[in-house]
Amino acid sequence: MSTSTVAPVPPGSAPSGLRGRLPTSGVPLALVSIAGLVLLLSITRVITGADDLTSSGTAGAALALAVPIGMAGLGGLWSERSGVVNIGLEGMMIMGTWGAGWAGYQWGPWTGVLVGCLFGAAGGLLHAVATVTFGVDHIVSGVAVNILGLGVTQFLSVIAFEGVKGAGESQSPPLDDVATVSLPGLRDPLLTLEKHHWFLVSDLAGIVRGLFTGVSLLTVLAVLLVVLTYFVLWRTAFGLRLRSCGESPVAAESLGVNVYLMKYVAVVASGAFAGLGGAFLAIVAGNGYREGQTGGRGYIGLAAMIFGNWRPGGLAAGAGLFGYTDSLQLRRGGESVHALLLLLGVLLVAGAVALAVRRHRIAAGVSVVVGAAALAVYIQTDVVPDDFTTMTPYVATLLVLALASQRLRMPAADGLPYRRGQGG
Repeated sequence: MSTSTVAPVPPGSAPSGLRGRLPTSGVPLALVSIAGLVLLLSITRVITGADDLTSSGTAGAALALAVPIGMAGLGGLWSERSGVVNIGLEGMMIMGTWGAGWAGYQWGPWTGVLVGCLFGAAGGLLHAVATVTFGVDHIVSGVAVNILGLGVTQFLSVIAFEGVKGAGESQSPPLDDVATVSLPGLRDPLLTLEKHHWFLVSDLAGIVRGLFTGVSLLTVLAVLLVVLTYFVLWRTAFGLRLRSCGESPVAAESLGVNVYLMKYVAVVASGAFAGLGGAFLAIVAGNGYREGQTGGRGYIGLAAMIFGNWRPGGLAAGAGLFGYTDSLQLRRGGESVHALLLLLGVLLVAGAVALAVRRHRIAAGVSVVVGAAALAVYIQTDVVPDDFTTMTPYVATLLVLALASQRLRMPAADGLPYRRGQGG
């Protein structure tokens, strides 16, 4: 007979089984990465003359375009951390846009935001009932929510907006926008610096001006929700219980956690976040509800969450990346995207070398092929066709997911069926 001893765990340390799962402070690394990216963009701007790469207009547009993607991704993060795959984010976001448009023109934009969240939460509740209570396959339920969200909003639009001034069967009347805020004393001095087009200095001025002046209050709220999500899920007992349901629901139940309740809370919150992203599209990005205005952002939000490795910080970075590539098409897209091809090609080739050293041969091969193709297109063309610029966010989504797949770790029980008492 053999015996084994278990060394005592020092207070405050994590068990070995959880090592690598608990977040560590990555603020210095994030700051260094951001500084390096700004430096590379500045060098690219000087070489190519594409000033919109770091202009305040591009930075402001990127921030606004990142919000609905980030909110959809945040919804996916809450749901999947509890073990429920949620590809129904697009449908929940559609429901949020309609709810915001319907309530916003009658009772004001903030009421529209609240109702948009409630409509999204209703979609999340439907998904939770199907997956948690009845054990429906998560993918099937998510697809059904997407289809239902589109069909229900089309039906409700005919009923609610028919005969209303300024509205139609596929759109709401115009909505009032929410207020914007700015850090005082920055707008004019930074604009002066930006117009000089100095290396790095003007780039920093343009980016800071775009991110901190004329910012919608809904954008501020979205940023705070990302920070709050990190605190709640990784710094509270409630968050530990919720995440344990996504790692091992049987073990969580054995410790007294109400797994069904945690999953319900997470999936309903997931729908509310997606609904908030939809409300942002209707109230801030547009001036009312329009059929089809989500444009697949629910799916891109899901991709941003995966790119971020199911973490709030990585999710924010992914949403910012997709928002930035989307913003380029709004500001002389052909020229800006063409300049970005140079930076993309160089980064991908350099990344291929690093991946090859680490013996990630498949990822290295994909990286070098795509990087060489980007450089070839840059050298042989002067501008990118408009049809391609509209594809940029979606191409970026596929490319980022392909290259990030080597380091991803989803929650262990994500998408797996669970019935109460199955561990007994």
